[in-house]
Amino acid sequence: MKKIVYRIFVAALAPVLVCSCLQNLNTVPLDTTTTAANDAYAKPSSYMAGLAYINAYYNFVSTGDPGASDLAFSDAGQSELVRQWTNLNELSVDSFKCTWGDDYVTDIQYDKWTTADNAALVAVYTRCMKGVTLVNEYLAQTTPELIAQRGQESIAATVAQYRAEARFHRCMFYWMLLDCYGNPPFATYDNIANGTTPKQLGRVGLYEWLVGELEELAQDDDMPEYGEVAYPRATKGSVVALLAEIYLNAEVYTATEDKMGTAEWQKAKDAAADVIAMGYSLEPKFENLWKQDNTTNGAAEREFIFAVDYDKDHAQSWGGTTTLASAFMSADVNQRLADLLGTGGSGIIPENWNGYHVSNEYVNYFELNGVDWSGKGFGYDRETSDKRAFFINEGIKEFDKADVSSGWRCWKFSGLYTDGHVNDASVDNYKFSSMDYPIFRLAEMYLIYAEADARLNGGEVVDPVAIGYVKALRDRAGVDMPDTIDLDFLLAERARELMLEGHRRTDLIRYGYFTSMQFPWPYKAGVKNGKASIPSFMQVFPIILSDRTANVTLEQNPGY
Repeated sequence: MKKIVYRIFVAALAPVLVCSCLQNLNTVPLDTTTTAANDAYAKPSSYMAGLAYINAYYNFVSTGDPGASDLAFSDAGQSELVRQWTNLNELSVDSFKCTWGDDYVTDIQYDKWTTADNAALVAVYTRCMKGVTLVNEYLAQTTPELIAQRGQESIAATVAQYRAEARFHRCMFYWMLLDCYGNPPFATYDNIANGTTPKQLGRVGLYEWLVGELEELAQDDDMPEYGEVAYPRATKGSVVALLAEIYLNAEVYTATEDKMGTAEWQKAKDAAADVIAMGYSLEPKFENLWKQDNTTNGAAEREFIFAVDYDKDHAQSWGGTTTLASAFMSADVNQRLADLLGTGGSGIIPENWNGYHVSNEYVNYFELNGVDWSGKGFGYDRETSDKRAFFINEGIKEFDKADVSSGWRCWKFSGLYTDGHVNDASVDNYKFSSMDYPIFRLAEMYLIYAEADARLNGGEVVDPVAIGYVKALRDRAGVDMPDTIDLDFLLAERARELMLEGHRRTDLIRYGYFTSMQFPWPYKAGVKNGKASIPSFMQVFPIILSDRTANVTLEQNPGY
């Protein structure tokens, strides 16, 4: 119910943002003296509507039709942040591949991107920079001074809380930019208030700003504690989880061309421990995390620390979990799933886009029993296998980019509800997914804690608490514990536990495997057997061409 009330504000957001320059990448906040701005925030409810829009910008492509983008994309779904952020972080490595011929798909999945713009690179960069713009504008319009000028002192404390949440979102957008692009332009209200062109801080500088901002928010009384505000709003759990993520990758983020970065394993472990202590809990049944009603069945609220909200009625998108559900399916496989699961109808996925596939090499990370890819059943015995495996095979084990029937399909994201029914694809709204997408969840905090412990102890987990966290995940998955938990086991466990959740590229870079010929995957660097290296400069993507044209002060990342 709390989430439904929150969505009402999303539906009312358009009038608040009529002057927010959504049609271009304007990094200058709204002029605080304009009548339009004062009119926009005349009603107390407008402050929540503005925050709701920022919270929704991860999956919104416009303030109206989900099929029409406010960016210059012919396919609106391809302009969505979560969809293309997932592609950059999962399609570029070994998680999945795609048989579609789109230029951006070819560039990303074969590790052949250049400085030329493509949909994935442009969408993630532009959405994140626009997200920063929205937050800067919101912070400019919600200062204590303006609240007093508008005679709204009675809501000042509430608005202060909203401002803290907005600052977290700005950190999220900048973290995505830090991780993917390294050195984006840096814009806050203070450094561009007079129309100054935003400059770059450098990757190390942006890392340091993010750490400082997040540590401040973690101590800020205005930032709500976990459970104080309606899911999926950001809380201190979201703040500290992002800190844990950044600390985990500190050695990568602080490296320069001539100097190794500084690892922060203890800080990563401490931050993960702080989040774990906040009251989140593992959903007992892993599959419930990936149901269409993962909010109302309680799974998301228990385990998701920060998530992107999808809803077939109020927060529609052709990206996100809609894409992750439909893009893996062919009509035949969809029908077979319905038959095997006994749901009736023609499938368990809303539509059949027939493009995404998982290679046998990635499926091999999962402990599967009775594997038989002859085309009957799932291709393995689901009852006795890892509960995190949601695979089905059409009878051709090995993925071949030229064969749409090859490889494994993944139905982790589907149209299933907890009670077993599925969305009716004949109803227009039901083609969209209502499954929320987690950016951070408790299971990953367990894995961060364990990996940091291993990094601090010669590559092996020794802390009994960390061992207990890994055991909790293995028990839920229905698989045995290994005798030793080392770093390579933890990387494989992250592949199993966090499949398609946007972490894989970052993980492989942290481990030094992304560029190495010694860690092949199908079509790595365009080579079918994957026995190829990737140039080290490609650990970050290029600053997009259109932004460098608009802002000639921007320096391109080295190597491009």
